Amino acid sequence: MVTPSSFQYKTFFFTNKFLPCSLYLLLSIALLHFYFRPLPFLSSSEIDLPPSILTTTPSHSHLPSPSPPAEEIKANETPITPCDYFNGKWVRDRRGPLYNGTTCGTIKQGQNCIVHGRPDLGYLYWRWKPTQCNLPRFDPQAFLQLLKNKHLAFVGDSMARNQLESLLCLLATASTPNLEYRNGEDNKFRRWFFPSHNASVSVYWSPFLVKGIEKSNSGPNHNKLYLDVVDERWAGEMGKMDMIVLSIGHWFLHPAVYYEVDAVLGCHYCPGLNHTEIGFYDVLRKALRTALNSIIERKTAKGEAIDVIVTTFSPAHFEGEWDKAGACPKTRPFRKGEKELEGMDGEMRKVEIEEVEAAKAKANEFEDRFRLQALDVTKLALMRPDGHPGPYMHPFPFANGVQEHVQNDCVHWCLPGPIDTWNEILLEMIKKLEDQTRMGVE
Repeated sequence: MVTPSSFQYKTFFFTNKFLPCSLYLLLSIALLHFYFRPLPFLSSSEIDLPPSILTTTPSHSHLPSPSPPAEEIKANETPITPCDYFNGKWVRDRRGPLYNGTTCGTIKQGQNCIVHGRPDLGYLYWRWKPTQCNLPRFDPQAFLQLLKNKHLAFVGDSMARNQLESLLCLLATASTPNLEYRNGEDNKFRRWFFPSHNASVSVYWSPFLVKGIEKSNSGPNHNKLYLDVVDERWAGEMGKMDMIVLSIGHWFLHPAVYYEVDAVLGCHYCPGLNHTEIGFYDVLRKALRTALNSIIERKTAKGEAIDVIVTTFSPAHFEGEWDKAGACPKTRPFRKGEKELEGMDGEMRKVEIEEVEAAKAKANEFEDRFRLQALDVTKLALMRPDGHPGPYMHPFPFANGVQEHVQNDCVHWCLPGPIDTWNEILLEMIKKLEDQTRMGVE
């Protein structure tokens, strides 16, 4: 029989000796667990950390978002608004690009900044973050699947080629393209084929979209544009195209004489020619209108479907005159609100957006066959003064020391670089068009 005194003694011993030891043991196990398996943190694509933190903070896995209570879901039941991919800010991204300067053989040498020795690679670690949503990372398999049995044509100036070469490098991470055709000076007309998806991607050099005679060293120092006549070098093959990406702008800044109905309409920067100076905004408008009308008339008249994307004007970032040692030395993007869209950049974009909307209205009755969208990159491109080749348009420009004058390219974009974002948005636009078609059929 246990006496009251012995029971009290055993209870006291258990409480004061055994229980504390158990607690210490559990605490030690917990500390070891968190030491070897720390809690995950949000990545830089989910939060906008200061650069000083981002360069020293290690990368961790994503922390899953907790599900809201059932009553909160009911209280917030509102229609999902479409994402505006064209307004946002650039945020740090540790992952970097999908490809580099040696993994695809289609990059024009002047935009291959890594191979040409650009020492600062921080421009590769930024990602566009729309205000309303997240822009998904480029999915080459998804793009190729949407392109299956189709022909995508990039038509325009060197910015069209720049975007095309970006897309080819992105797609080459999943499927190798075969160069099937090339022609013209500097291979300005080329076509690649993806056997894996029976898909073709082409580029057509047409810096005005309309008929034009480009200036040359042996002839007049101005371009000639026939604003009411489409350029048949690309339009003549329109029947083979399922999707067209148009990109023009910078060539309209050059001296030119403009024709309409076989008569001189005026000119831009043509002293001594006795023509009326009319600038280039309305000329850009007329040229884009002629191109879009030609697509509507030729494709819809035959009952053929076509998707058209107009990539808006991509601003240059010269500090100083481009031909007088102008350069683009910045090594990081502008912050949101630091650089406003104004002046020529804003006017060029405005003209293109207005003409896209006008063409949509004109072709409203053919909306099941003619789908038109603007890839509005002007504002997000304006914020990336760090993404151009600059002096690295040439291989190792400072190998022999700093020279007095080095030519800079502050118009085109390094590959890889910010222009890859154009194609990420392009993929989302095509997805949306396909979803709309599918819903219409259902």
